[in-house]
Amino acid sequence: MPAKSAVQYTIRGVPREVDRELRRRARDQKVSLNQLLVDELRSVAGTPRKYRSLEGIAGTWKEDPEFDRALEEQRQIDTDLWK
Repeated sequence: MPAKSAVQYTIRGVPREVDRELRRRARDQKVSLNQLLVDELRSVAGTPRKYRSLEGIAGTWKEDPEFDRALEEQRQIDTDLWK
């Protein structure tokens, strides 16, 4: 059986005011409660969240007339199909 890359925690006895605050923070940050808690645990443990960076490909678009022609062909509307 392959090893899991993460473990599961069950936390009991969370006071209502703590629950409300955590849920409010998750909603404000537009993340799930689980993601907020994992991020908080990472912060406390000193292991920051890893993000995938698109820096290596950003700004690398090269003009390609053949590609532009292919797109233009796809954008043509067949009026017979729209009747």
